[in-house]
Parts: sequence; structure tokens; C-alpha cells
Amino acid sequence: MMYEDSPGAAVPQRIDLMGIPIDALSMEQTLERVAEIIAAGEPVQHMAINAGKVVSSAGDAELLRVIRGCGLISADGAGVVYAARFLGQPLPERVAGVDMFTTLMDRAASRGWRPYLLGAKREVVEAVVRHFTSRHPELEIAGYRDGYFGDEDEPAIAAAIRASRADMLFVAISSPKKEKFLGRWMPELGVPFCMGVGGSFDVVAGVAKRAPGPVQDIGLEWAWRLAQEPRRMWRRYLVGNTRFVAKVLRARLLGYRLGD
Repeated sequence: MMYEDSPGAAVPQRIDLMGIPIDALSMEQTLERVAEIIAAGEPVQHMAINAGKVVSSAGDAELLRVIRGCGLISADGAGVVYAARFLGQPLPERVAGVDMFTTLMDRAASRGWRPYLLGAKREVVEAVVRHFTSRHPELEIAGYRDGYFGDEDEPAIAAAIRASRADMLFVAISSPKKEKFLGRWMPELGVPFCMGVGGSFDVVAGVAKRAPGPVQDIGLEWAWRLAQEPRRMWRRYLVGNTRFVAKVLRARLLGYRLGD
């Protein structure tokens, strides 16, 4: 797959990292691609890939199917960027989901895009709406609701999102629920750009803190999060990261990449 970031100028191909497709795009190229998607008007799901999703997808056929069906896939985790380089398929840079989300919300105000926010606790998503509308009074929020719902609620939620005529949908619920929700409901949602943003709402609302810049720069943001919430995150990061490293070493030593 090839994209163009300007007439006649092609950007790098989508790579295959141990069976997981990832678009070799910088942050700015990714943001430009989002603008093209919204202008085209056809529903596209974005996927942010980190080490945890690489590991989880190996044992979750539905998640893997959703990932492979996404029209835009970014390397969210530093570990993914390092692994791609180690396996001879370098990526331009990490495209952090929280940074992508906040930048798109800022651009929505100037470009007239109408975002819908789904996820987190009600008071958190309301705080996110207040944050961006106070920062950009011209920003029009298409709608929002919290992320506490069951499978039986999904048809009504999908209908409400469609009725909002949003240009962008940001889903801040846990993985793999958000990925599968979007995978199931994309045709009915009618939203050009849909993105799972994990804990980004909590960060914007001030409920959670990101790692300091230098910690992010050396790829240890996961360790910061583990230190903040050890009981909730230890399995995800200690067990998950160990499995990810083992997969990467196996791919390197046995001379194959994903899917072989």
C-alpha cells in the first residue's frame, strides 16, 4: 500500500511486522493522511499498535482480523519502533496515540471537523469536552458519552453516533474492546475517521499523568505507567513485554517475519 503526502511524492510502504501491518509514516504524514480520509468521507478505522497488541493478536483471531482491516495503522509503542528496526523494517518514528488525539482535536477547531468522544467516566469525558471547547471556542463537538455500556447497548450507541454526523470518532475504552467495537460497527457509524485512544481522555482531564519527556524519548513510558499503577499494569507490561521480546528474537534468529 502506498500513500501520497503531496502530488507525485510517495511515502514509504506499509510494512509487515510479524504479521502485523504498520504504515511507515511520520506523525505529520499520519495527520495529513487523516485529513485526506475525512475529506474523502469513507469510514476508515485507525489502529495504534504497541507491543501488547502484537502479543494479544497472536491468540485473538478477531483482534487480528480487525487490525488487518484498518485503513491507517500507526506504531504507537517505542518497542514496536525498535523491533521494526531490529528486524530490518525501520519506521520513521513513534506516532503516540495521545499526541495524535490532542493534535487532531486542535486541528478540528480550525478545519471545521466535528468530533464525537466515546469513553471513560462521564465526568472525565465531560472534562475533556470542556478542555477543548474552552481552548477553542469555535470547536463544535458532535456528541459524547461515557464508556460504561454492555453489548446490548451498542446498537443504540452506534445509531446515536451516526445521527450526530461526526467527522471523527475517538473511543477511550480498554483494549481489545474498543478495537472490536469499531471493527463491528464501522459500516453503521458513518464516521470518516475512527480512532481508539485508550487512556488519552484521562490524560487530558488530568486524571492520569504521562511520563516526563526524557522518559518518553528513551522508550520507557511503559515503566512510568507500571510505577503509577503496578497492580493493574504488571501483567500487561512485565508479562506482555517479555512475550513481545521473545517473539522479536525468534523472528530475528529464525529469519522470518510475521505470518511465516
